[in-house]
Amino acid sequence: MGRYRKRWVQGLILVVLLAACAAIWSLRPYPPDQAAWAAMQGGEGITVIDTRDWLAFEGGETRRPNVILYPGALIKAESYAPVARLLASSGYRVFVARMPLNLAVIDVERARQVLQAYPHQPFVIGGHSLGGAMAARFAASHLDRIVGVFLLGAYPDRKGDLKDSGLPVLSLLGSRDGVVKREKYESGKQYLPKNTRYMSIEGGNHAQFGSYGPQEGDHPAAITPQEQWQQTVAAIKEWLQTEVNPLLEEEYQR
Repeated sequence: MGRYRKRWVQGLILVVLLAACAAIWSLRPYPPDQAAWAAMQGGEGITVIDTRDWLAFEGGETRRPNVILYPGALIKAESYAPVARLLASSGYRVFVARMPLNLAVIDVERARQVLQAYPHQPFVIGGHSLGGAMAARFAASHLDRIVGVFLLGAYPDRKGDLKDSGLPVLSLLGSRDGVVKREKYESGKQYLPKNTRYMSIEGGNHAQFGSYGPQEGDHPAAITPQEQWQQTVAAIKEWLQTEVNPLLEEEYQR
């Protein structure tokens, strides 16, 4: 009887180990590609600070507001270095969050660290894919500090309801995005303000909001990653200048 019990225990341990290995394998992040690592390098007027929790990108002249970006699920913060660097080159201080297990859902409140470090400065927050949904949740519960939300291949859920928030919102979606479920994307609009700005990046896909190569389930893009990054940053900058900054000026004049 003892021999059979021993075999049973050994079998159970093996099953647990196999399950643990499968779980670890499923949580492997997409690695940043060469372009992401190149954008991580300082120089050309850009300072890159790498901490345990954040990547910070800053140019010479700093414009308002500061920008916080939450990565997509299983995407490392470094993968957003190209977009962050382009924004920083226009004068915006950009913070890209490092998330536990590369999942923003585990630490939705991560942005509080940056808000506390810059207590008297305005911020917009946004994110890619799951990171966008979690950024919307954070904004919904911190309307006193967040002045705008941008979504990259993302949509909010009920906990990220911004419908009556009064915040400017920008929603960008690649025309060849194969990861975002369109019915869920359309359903998510019920949680966004009526004046939300929706924009499509023609030929763009889901993965090219970052810099980590092809993503499972995505469609091949018809434009280069560089083109998608440039269009993404151009849209964010125009939205900041035309919708967010006027609100900041009104607040300043009060």
